[in-house]
Amino acid sequence: MNKIVISASRRTDIPAFYMDWFIKRIKIGYFETINPYNMTAKKIPAAPSKVHTIIFWSKNFSFFLKKNFGEKLKKLGYNLFFNFTLNSESKILEPNMPPLSERINQLEEICLRFGPETVAWRFDPICFYKDKNNKIKNNLNDFAYIAETAYKLKVKGCVTSFLDIYLKVKKRTSALQNFSFIEMPLQKKKEILIRMKKHLYLKNISLLVCCEKETLNNLPEASGIKKNACVDPKLLSDLYGKDISFKKDTGQRVKAGCGCSISYDIGSYKMHPCFNNCLYCYANSAYKNRNKNPVI
Repeated sequence: MNKIVISASRRTDIPAFYMDWFIKRIKIGYFETINPYNMTAKKIPAAPSKVHTIIFWSKNFSFFLKKNFGEKLKKLGYNLFFNFTLNSESKILEPNMPPLSERINQLEEICLRFGPETVAWRFDPICFYKDKNNKIKNNLNDFAYIAETAYKLKVKGCVTSFLDIYLKVKKRTSALQNFSFIEMPLQKKKEILIRMKKHLYLKNISLLVCCEKETLNNLPEASGIKKNACVDPKLLSDLYGKDISFKKDTGQRVKAGCGCSISYDIGSYKMHPCFNNCLYCYANSAYKNRNKNPVI
């Protein structure tokens, strides 16, 4: 029987804020999840014999690394993979992130401890916006610097997408004066991705796009830019063995081009609110300070 993949988590930043809870559930032997759409409860097994890989999603691995959670989980018999979102430094877009230099150090530390093959660098999302002077800006200014670091560390892939301006995002930005996100036209998106690909090609780093079906379909065949699977059974099976399901995850944005295989996301919007407060976030309904000690 195939083992499962635990996703921790698309809904919140577990490595940054909820690792004590995560380890507690690991010791208990299962996670309890509630589907946010139909409120159906489900138990997810967490024993090493049942879990193929734990995929951690985060923008800030400081607490995770400081407390050696990765080493503790490896010692218990778990395989690990890291989806590390590492964007340009911007207090407008990501107000609660530590300095980029600290996050670069985290990337280096993860690669040294667990191997660059276990890391996917996510530069995500690419954002365009108008500032108070009505000038169009974006968050690509540190891309080359991050790419140089990833190259030196032998990280082989960069995952990206363009901002989707959901209703939640519009409501959040409406409270800000002289600021608005901009939807880029298709041609501009193609030009940006091709420039990014050319830069990364020289560093032997692949460029993959997440849920960008229309843009990908309109790129030249020779561009070398491919669809990503954030939960990639081929990659995980090459790393940790083939007892893993290749079934597509129909609960994700398949129509938008999601390539993920099935996994079990154990985060909760309600019980595990994210305190990163990223301006573009589709998960948080409001842009405000929250209680940093929720009952979990």
